[in-house]
Amino acid sequence: MSSYTPQTHLPLERSRLIGMILGGVSYGVYLLLTVQAVTALMQRPRRGQKIANNRRMLLCYTLLTFALATICFACATKYTEMIWIDLRDAPGGPVAQIRNAMHYRINFVGMLCGYVTDWFMQALLLYRCFVIWDWTRHVMIPMLVVYIGMIAVAIDVLVQAGTGAPFYAINVALAYLAFLVANTVLYTILVAKRLLSMRSEMKTALAEYDSSIYDTIILMVVESAMVYSVFVIIFIVAFSMHSDTVSTVCFLSIYQVQGIAQLSIIIRVARGRAVTHAWSTRNAPAAPTTLAFAGTTSEGPNATQAATPEQDSASKSCSVPAKSAEANV
Repeated sequence: MSSYTPQTHLPLERSRLIGMILGGVSYGVYLLLTVQAVTALMQRPRRGQKIANNRRMLLCYTLLTFALATICFACATKYTEMIWIDLRDAPGGPVAQIRNAMHYRINFVGMLCGYVTDWFMQALLLYRCFVIWDWTRHVMIPMLVVYIGMIAVAIDVLVQAGTGAPFYAINVALAYLAFLVANTVLYTILVAKRLLSMRSEMKTALAEYDSSIYDTIILMVVESAMVYSVFVIIFIVAFSMHSDTVSTVCFLSIYQVQGIAQLSIIIRVARGRAVTHAWSTRNAPAAPTTLAFAGTTSEGPNATQAATPEQDSASKSCSVPAKSAEANV
């Protein structure tokens, strides 16, 4: 009977288990937010209006990305079981199975689903940014270049992973992570800049205009981007330093974290929670702006009150910003 000496690297084995536990927790949060988002998106607007088309689009997007992320997490969970149960007697022991995960097709399928999830989520950021900027070319071109570059690099990573190369030895994966951060940060800067410009225009047109709606949207965008960007940056640093333990922990939760960040915005917008209490109780005259999906109304009386003469003139000069500040972020 042949015998072998399994490799020993306890920190790496622990990181796999810790990563799966944290991945399970983040997946649970992602599942909860997905249910909340679907429920909010399926609710009919007030006064019997039909559900707007971009609500339907977001509903399909939410379900599709959740399905892909679920397949990715399920593959990681199954392979973790295989490491210590099905393959426990394989040469090299658990350490070899963790390092050579791409030798097994289940991990390639999980990675592919994860990358496609990334593409859909980043595409939503592009769409939001383009709408906010009214499809301006000087904004669209650089963001499309970054997005196409991200997909090209991802395909390179998948090709190398498909040949069985160890994931942490695929150096081009660093470029892919860098593209993810670049796209997210670029989106955040451009959207925040545009919204600040809109707010300035509205304040110029109406001296007593309540700009809290713009402040709230900007805060949502920055908070969402910050959570995901910090997480990916930690992953990049760990990957570049060849810290397999930290990289493993981050890798097993990265898609859920991105989904959580985006769903937090979708849910708040769908429920109309982005409109502050101060706005709804304000008596001073101001342009009736509400955070809603295009074609729907998420607020009651405030959204239907008649505009004063000066509000009417302001709406003519700022019609594009007021329309673009809806739920396209």
